[in-house]
Amino acid sequence: MSAHGSDSVEKLVIIGSGPAGWTACIYGARANLQPRAVIGVPASNPAPVLPGGQLMLTTEVENYPGFPHGVSGPEMMGLFQQQAERFGTRVTHADVVKCDFSARPFTLETSEGETIRAHAVIIATGATANWIGLPNELRLAMNGGGVSACAVCDGALPVFRDQPLAVVGGGDTAMEEASYLAKFASKVYVIHRRGEFRASKAMQARILDNPKAEPVWNSVVVDVLGKDFIEGVVLENTVTKERSTLSVKGLFIAIGHSPATKFLQGTGIEFDDKGYVMLRTRTSRTNIDGVFAAGDVADAQYRQAITASGMGCQAAIDAERWLAEQGIH
Repeated sequence: MSAHGSDSVEKLVIIGSGPAGWTACIYGARANLQPRAVIGVPASNPAPVLPGGQLMLTTEVENYPGFPHGVSGPEMMGLFQQQAERFGTRVTHADVVKCDFSARPFTLETSEGETIRAHAVIIATGATANWIGLPNELRLAMNGGGVSACAVCDGALPVFRDQPLAVVGGGDTAMEEASYLAKFASKVYVIHRRGEFRASKAMQARILDNPKAEPVWNSVVVDVLGKDFIEGVVLENTVTKERSTLSVKGLFIAIGHSPATKFLQGTGIEFDDKGYVMLRTRTSRTNIDGVFAAGDVADAQYRQAITASGMGCQAAIDAERWLAEQGIH
């Protein structure tokens, strides 16, 4: 049953609670759309989608305007939520497990057994970093222990400056992460399971020609060392199976991201070749009228809090205009 009664239809439902979702809520609420946010349920590790998004794993955010002294990711998302609720956003703690976009109003089924009907929907469920899956890796990632999935977000923090760091991965993203970290680190090891990178030649050159960067070929990380903060990693050679320890003060996982779109399968929403929601040029509109998307779920390139917020703003404005076209105010 919806917050307005069993037969009522929400004007706007926003699925997700990262920067894109909360910004869409703020703009939607100020436009008098009485948005309802379905924000997910708390998770015990960073692999699933977290309420608050990837910023819930970020100890210090120093590159978001308006916070000159930095702010923790969870605190920032808490402030976003307070602002959204101040203007009337209603929050539902549940996951959306199934959508039907075949007819309007749309119907959304939640993990709590509720069916929500909506005239317009904004998908802002983000994308999760692909982790190796080691217990210590995930523990230190959640506790601010020097394990991260975003060098641009965390690499410039004082704790990583002039320290040996490691990047795991062999694609373009890994090369970008390592190149960025080399500006601050004393050394950047790029750990790859094969004997050559799969990144483009131009991106490989950034690392292979950088005196601060050193490839570690044919190796996988099998453990992360350190109680409260990372002290090193245990490597296993993929050819000889020999193990060794590499001392580092930061570990950056760059083995890709997975957009949180499983609940959208079979709905008719179009995805690109990487699985991200496809948008019409220069808008937040999907291929289905009345369904919009914002943030990392539709952005494989930037994946920053500020770009996600900007997309959330666009989605709310697009949704408001679309609803007006339908005579829904």
